[in-house]
This record gives sequence, C-alpha cells and structure tokens, in this order.
Amino acid sequence: MSNYILTVTCATTRGIVAAVSGFLAENGCNITDSAQFDDVLTGKFFMRISVTSQEGATLADLQSRFATVGARFGMEFAFFDASERVKAVIMVSRFGHCLNDLLYRQRIGALPIDIVGVISNHFEYQKLVVNHDIPFHHIRVTPQNKPEAEAAQMQILRETGAELVVLARYMQILSDEMCREMSGRIINIHHSFLPSFKGANPYKQAYERGVKLIGATSHYVTADLDEGPIIEQDTVRVTHAQSPEDYVSLGRDVESQVLARAIHAHIHRRVFINGNKTVVFPASPGSYASERMG
Repeated sequence: MSNYILTVTCATTRGIVAAVSGFLAENGCNITDSAQFDDVLTGKFFMRISVTSQEGATLADLQSRFATVGARFGMEFAFFDASERVKAVIMVSRFGHCLNDLLYRQRIGALPIDIVGVISNHFEYQKLVVNHDIPFHHIRVTPQNKPEAEAAQMQILRETGAELVVLARYMQILSDEMCREMSGRIINIHHSFLPSFKGANPYKQAYERGVKLIGATSHYVTADLDEGPIIEQDTVRVTHAQSPEDYVSLGRDVESQVLARAIHAHIHRRVFINGNKTVVFPASPGSYASERMG
C-alpha cells in the first residue's frame, strides 16, 4: 500500500468534503488524517488529507481521476507521494547554528529532506558540509557581481532539481527576480519576532527596547524584505539582567527550532499561502518520528 497526501485550495462552498471523501473511497483510498479550514474573510477553503491507497491506485491515477472533482469546484489540487523526500539547497553565510541543526536532523531522519547542496558566500563551513557527503558551493557575492552570483546559484538549483531553498542565516538580500521565480519555495529564518525589529541587528534593537521576550520567525521569502508569509514563530523569555550577547545566544536556539519546524511543515505539505498569511495545519501522527538515534 502507498501513502499519499492530497492538498486542495478553492472557493468555499458546500459539498467539498463530501465530494473529496467520496472520490477517495471510490478509488480504494482510506483517509488516515484530515484537516480543513474555511476562511470566512476571504471565502477560500483549504484542505490537506493523508490517505493510504489500498487497491492499487497510483499517484498518476489519482491525479488524473480527481480532475473531474477539481474542475467541478474550481480547485487547485495536487497529490504527493508521502515517501518522497523534498530536495533542498541550504544557503548560509557565517552563522552556522541553523546549518548544523539541519544537517543533524537530516542525518537521523527527523527531517526527511535530501540536502542536495549547500551554497555559501564564505568558506567557514566547507569542511563540515563535505564531511556530510554534501556538495559545497562557494559563490562570492559583492555589489558588483550580484547578478552573476545569483545566476550561478540558480544554475545549481536547476542542476540539482532543488524544490526548496533554505536561507539558514544567509546574510544577502535576494533579487526580486529570484524571489519571483522561486515564489513559495524559499524559506528564511529571521532572528527576531516579526513584524517587530526588522533589519540586520534585531537583538540589539530588542535589548535597547528592554523587551521581556525575544524570538525568531520563519517565513517565505518575497521581494519585500522580511514581509513574506509567516510559517512558524517562537519565543524565549529574557530579563533586564541579560546582555545583548545573551540575547544572541538564546536566540540561536530558538532560530534553529523555528526553522526546522517551518521546513517540516512545508515538506509535509501542511502550509498553504493565503494572501500575505499562511494556513498551517497540524502534523500528521508519526511525522516527527526519527529513523534512528544519534
């Protein structure tokens, strides 16, 4: 038996759930997990369903047969093989905590992605990446060579078949063209609790404001800096006695966790872009389990 994921987005109307569940039953599929959301403000409907194909229906079969239901409701829909790993490229500069965390999670199977390359504008993590048997690409970025550097980056994405780009503290602003071409497929970690404290040094801003909570935000990248749809956020408490350096150290742990959770949601098809916001459904049972320890 094969496990698939069905995602659906359409205008809200009655009969959608009945039509989808009826189709799946008629095609020999058992629903193992289901989530839906009806946005009354926008009139949009979102659904994610995990199914087990019990009578031999393939991914292509279901995608083709479901077209009639999709046309009836004007749906954007897709079936995915739950066992297939998303190919990802990580981009990093000189802060390695998120990169280290993602490499470890991939190694133990806690984050089922295939990291097909790491791109950096510095050499700090070349040995670390190569020791994980992952290709390392150094692409220097300057104001003068930025178009050529991005062209080289895009070439790597195309050659590796990367479906996702993860900015793991990559400290370069991507061009509008790259953001548009990879729309919905670039995830960034921002070392602050957006929409507050944007820019290059948010922990210093937070310290100067005397905040009692600092946090991190993971979001899709758009041409508007730090304005993309938010996927995941978290916070940690701080006090008046802690220094800006403490803020940075505490923040790194939160950043790593938030980025990993955002990637987990994306690769399991739990995130739906809803205007400038997202709908993020809960994880299916068993999806956080690791393949091995250590």
